[in-house]
Amino acid sequence: MFERSSGMIRAVLLPLLFATSPILSQSLPGWPAEVSLIQVTSSLDHTPQPSLTWSPADDETRPLLVGLHTWSGDYTQATNGATYARWCMERGWHFVFPNFRGANQTPAALGSDLAVQDIVDAVEHLKKTKHIDASRIYLIGVSGGGHMAMLMAGRHPEIWAGVSAWCGIGDVAAWHAEHLKDGKPDRYAQNIEAALGGPPSGSKERFADAQKRSPRTWLTAAGGVPLDICHGIHDGRNGSVAFRHSLFAYNLAASAKLDPAGIAAYYDMQQRPAGWPEPEADALYGSKPVRFRATSGNTRVTIFEGGHEILYAPGLNWLAQQQKGRPAMWKVEKPLPVPAGDTKSGL
Repeated sequence: MFERSSGMIRAVLLPLLFATSPILSQSLPGWPAEVSLIQVTSSLDHTPQPSLTWSPADDETRPLLVGLHTWSGDYTQATNGATYARWCMERGWHFVFPNFRGANQTPAALGSDLAVQDIVDAVEHLKKTKHIDASRIYLIGVSGGGHMAMLMAGRHPEIWAGVSAWCGIGDVAAWHAEHLKDGKPDRYAQNIEAALGGPPSGSKERFADAQKRSPRTWLTAAGGVPLDICHGIHDGRNGSVAFRHSLFAYNLAASAKLDPAGIAAYYDMQQRPAGWPEPEADALYGSKPVRFRATSGNTRVTIFEGGHEILYAPGLNWLAQQQKGRPAMWKVEKPLPVPAGDTKSGL
């Protein structure tokens, strides 16, 4: 339903994309009216790229939250994005929601150099035009946004004070293979083929391109970034991204690794392997308790009783504790209330 409506929204907004001043988002269903549309010129191809943004009116230096849309979404996607915006408005943080080339079905999207740079450019634009606390720049995303959050943690670790990634794709080529039905690509595999020019397995060049667009290639550089990777245990069955993606992603950033055979068995059986510790309770997860958790340095992975979704309370409250240059803080002593929102997130 959203994809049809977002297409109509894009058609309505297309004439506005080259405006020289911010435009209030009153034409964007689901978004707070105070959020504005801005254009940021790409430093790579010099095209104007849209983002939604909000900033407090005063001149006090404050944190910035970068929110990411999902696989099939774009900068108009109010699902998740509006909740991130309301959190910032209630906390007095700056907020930006970049397009990073829209839905992952074109060569310019799907973790391309252009898409990566669009996020960097949006952050730099806010740093130049607003009073941003550079030690508290945060990134959050779910699903396709979780993929991009992990990718950005590895490609640009120098930016982030904390990255919260939910239900993300860690390996584009592997995910393509997981979405072949009787050898035929479903729509997510078709999206990947449209972005790459064909299936990853069809040529060395396309496979290399898929790897470049995958967090797995970059996460070894993310060890210094507080990185919280979260995934529902039922995803991959009641959802489109197998939770093993998050466990394998954790292994790349963490110094203490999980047994790869144990990861495979955990996904197959949905039971913690023998010897894997039972996690402590985490009240922020509410009715969707933690089923497994591993922590190594600045990296943590959590498998919770859920599906393909984000839980805002643990994600946003964890980010609020992080500061660049300091070790990750894992325990949230005094959680802040989170604006009501839809936790379910399709690709």
